[in-house]
Amino acid sequence: MTSNTVSTHDNAVLNRIFNPNLPYGDVVDETNEQILQAFEEIETDEVKEAKRYEAEGVDAAEAGDLELALNKFALAIQVCPDRGSGYNNRAQALRLKGDVQGALQDLNKAIELSSGHGSAACQAYTQRGLIFKLEGDDEKALEDFKKAGALGGQFAKQQVVAMNPYAALCNQMLSEVMKKVKSGEM
Repeated sequence: MTSNTVSTHDNAVLNRIFNPNLPYGDVVDETNEQILQAFEEIETDEVKEAKRYEAEGVDAAEAGDLELALNKFALAIQVCPDRGSGYNNRAQALRLKGDVQGALQDLNKAIELSSGHGSAACQAYTQRGLIFKLEGDDEKALEDFKKAGALGGQFAKQQVVAMNPYAALCNQMLSEVMKKVKSGEM
């Protein structure tokens, strides 16, 4: 008789094998997709219009026209003020323009609107973590990177490892042991 359920211990072992660069204690939550699906937005006409403005804003920012980008993101926010994505995008443009305080306000708003869940929150936590790191506040940066990592942000997970040299060393040692086991040396 076999069981289709995996024990917590077995899941932790598998997590270490498949995610060797994560610090100990961090777990890749297989329900992240379910969480993201719970926060999927309904494609109303307003949402479609906001997404169009955001795409135009991203294009403008990539072309170096930050003023036009900010105007497009403002229109997206005006059309859908309860949608976090517009705030995330505007925060990026504000940061590029040098308005760090404005960027932080928008990121905080995106996190508030998303209730700390979903892709908008993941992006906002990651961006805010980067700002904190650039400002020299590693403690706040690490906290935000951990939150983004728990929401599935791969870059944030890498930052958590990079900011914790002891975990990185332990993960490196574990990877070496796993390589030896796979090659038959152990």
